[in-house]
Amino acid sequence: MAKVISAAEAVELMHDGMTLGVSGFGAFSSPDTILDAMGRSFREKGSPKALTIVSGVAPGDFMEDGCGLSKVKDDGIIDTLIASHLRMSPAIGRACSENKIAAYTMPLGIYGQLMAAIGGHRPGIITHVGLNTYADPRQEGCRINDRAKEQGREIVRLMEIDGKDYLFYKAFKIDACILHASYADEDGNISAENEPIRSDLLELAAAVHNNGGTVIVEVNEVVRAGSLDPKNVLIHKSYVNYIVRAEKQDNAALEYSPQLTGNIRMPEGQGVAPMPMTFKKVIARRAAMELKPGMLVNLGIGIPASVANVANEEGISGKLTLTLETGVYGGVPLDGVLFGAAVNPDSISRSADMFTTYDGGGLDLTVLGCAEIDPSGSVNVSKFGGRCVGPGGFVNISQNTPIVCFAFSFTSGKADIAVEDGKLVIRKDGSGIKFKKELEQVTFSSSYAAETHQKVAFITERAVFRIIDGRLTLTEIAPGVDLERDILGKMEFTPAIAEDLREMDARLFRPEKMGLGE
Repeated sequence: MAKVISAAEAVELMHDGMTLGVSGFGAFSSPDTILDAMGRSFREKGSPKALTIVSGVAPGDFMEDGCGLSKVKDDGIIDTLIASHLRMSPAIGRACSENKIAAYTMPLGIYGQLMAAIGGHRPGIITHVGLNTYADPRQEGCRINDRAKEQGREIVRLMEIDGKDYLFYKAFKIDACILHASYADEDGNISAENEPIRSDLLELAAAVHNNGGTVIVEVNEVVRAGSLDPKNVLIHKSYVNYIVRAEKQDNAALEYSPQLTGNIRMPEGQGVAPMPMTFKKVIARRAAMELKPGMLVNLGIGIPASVANVANEEGISGKLTLTLETGVYGGVPLDGVLFGAAVNPDSISRSADMFTTYDGGGLDLTVLGCAEIDPSGSVNVSKFGGRCVGPGGFVNISQNTPIVCFAFSFTSGKADIAVEDGKLVIRKDGSGIKFKKELEQVTFSSSYAAETHQKVAFITERAVFRIIDGRLTLTEIAPGVDLERDILGKMEFTPAIAEDLREMDARLFRPEKMGLGE
């Protein structure tokens, strides 16, 4: 039977230098009460310190002093980080960029599958995911900063099987984990029934328990033994050592939202306000034009997630299925701090199960973000401008989907770009160039895409490109835009230009609905 303890007592179970798994996908499933106690303990007692933290999408809410790993951002608490994505925990991402933490990032789908392998006492996982990217040992081998390279830890190894290259991601021991869920009963059975996502809670618990580690679960409520619906028990009591009652946290993602869990269903078209008519909506609309009835689609964070908003406004959401790497099928995916959840989901599975679908080519189309693009159409989203961000599910998804659409603003930085009278008006452009001669890191390989015969599009507010004959090729240009000044003059290289270069669809720049469902 699991023992109910305080957050402070949970911290007393931790020792300096240990490897600690932490649940969470952004702000969801973040064990904030325990993390808060860890930060206080370090500041008061100097312990726990020199930890190796293992996490998927490092928990956070984009805030410096917000939820998740921001609570343990003090120099010295974390020595090494093995995660998939750091963007939602900016303080930790910055510490990695400054080499205060040895940082390793792996594709998110690999993370979940590796936790399952560790739980099953397998030596690791063998996969094609990550070949020809930064994860490949022939490039960086998942080591994303100098301190990790100096540390020299081997995360992944190149292998050959039957004449084909594969990557072997190695298993490793995790001493303990801290998780967040909805309920525990008095025996220690764990339910996540009020969580919008399931994340990798079970995989992480098994990885720790089956290797002699300590599983600590923070829950919102402890209920009477036997009162949980067995179908809602995600982690059996046999895995759980300790339970901590969560304290009230300033984290909207930990609040119960029945429209995100499927417990209520909002009327179609409600629950999500239409986007204002901005250049970002132009991008989302153009990406939505690639959608076809019956498609199974993945949407990434940021502008790609806005495609769901457009599909909802246009009344085509019900004609296709939108999915998220968290395991959510259907509904209207959300963005920002609530990315990973959807209003009116059809089903909510585990993240690892979703990546089985993704890795196996189950998707028809994906819309993803983009930070840097080179002349061949290779893409970087994982490390740019000196910032360590990580790929999240990007590598799994982009390598295994037949149609890949990158949706992003043409430049980065503060800009003043408007949509007026059916045209794009660039009053002040962003100062950052995204179209680079060389990438800081390779997260999507155009050569690998050519080998697997993928169709690739790059959609911005002012231009659309495709990969044609191994070159990035300009195929569409927005009305009101000057080719030389606004496109070619904002690139470090000159792309190929299609002979039939045409103007982007005029409906993209008008305030009324486009009629995509007609």
